[in-house]
Amino acid sequence: MITHDTILGISTILYLALFFLYVLYFAAGKKAILTIAWYCLLLTFALQTAGIGLRWVESYRLGMGHAPLSNYYESLIFFSWSISVLVMVMRKRLFPVITFAAATASLALMAYASLSPGVERGIQPLIPALQSNWLHVHVITCFLAYAAFVVSFTCGGLYFFESRGIVPPGRTLEDINYRSIIIGFSMLTSGILTGAVWAHYAWGSYWSWDPKETWSLITWIVYALILHLRFTGGWRGRKTAFLSIIGFASVVITYFGVNFFLAGLHSYAT
Repeated sequence: MITHDTILGISTILYLALFFLYVLYFAAGKKAILTIAWYCLLLTFALQTAGIGLRWVESYRLGMGHAPLSNYYESLIFFSWSISVLVMVMRKRLFPVITFAAATASLALMAYASLSPGVERGIQPLIPALQSNWLHVHVITCFLAYAAFVVSFTCGGLYFFESRGIVPPGRTLEDINYRSIIIGFSMLTSGILTGAVWAHYAWGSYWSWDPKETWSLITWIVYALILHLRFTGGWRGRKTAFLSIIGFASVVITYFGVNFFLAGLHSYAT
């Protein structure tokens, strides 16, 4: 019987194949390779979606019956999936080097989830506080925000190498960066608000200054500052690119740092 582990394992291998397809494209410069890479991404995404869905079904078979969004392993898988969603939605605006970077991030997340001995892969029952539909909305919006910030970070980093042949022009990078931040900021705002409502129902308080809540707020403030400076201060170019990198550093601390180094309601290092 095919399990979700098998399907997700195959999707990880396909992400690796996608990585090498882009490397081959950069070396050979043949557009036919990009077409193959696009269909590889579609197949990878379809299998990853099927794997997530099958894990959900398997949780019902085990008598738990919850969406696979509750532990560290599941969050890594969903983070990777969210990046692919955003890449497909923004496909016409993204250049190959940006898609390559995003696909590499998805591969890294899937490989870490699949191969790290410290990641618990078993389906686990939900604690009462997590048995809420608000969990689904909160997690989905937050990870879509993180995915958008991956694209923003990529554009910010590439801006400092725009003279290279495969890197898009600075104005194009800035436009993609701006759109990514708009998407990410909107999703993160929704994630924080739905998280506050969920916290009120689960723990009786909208906000408790849990480490992840605090760092989510810091991340929100950084990206709000980027948008504010763009609208009112006319910040463009390297300034925005640099702030995008700073913003993503905050995302990394929010997701990875809190899980491993700071105890709290949101911490799940396994």
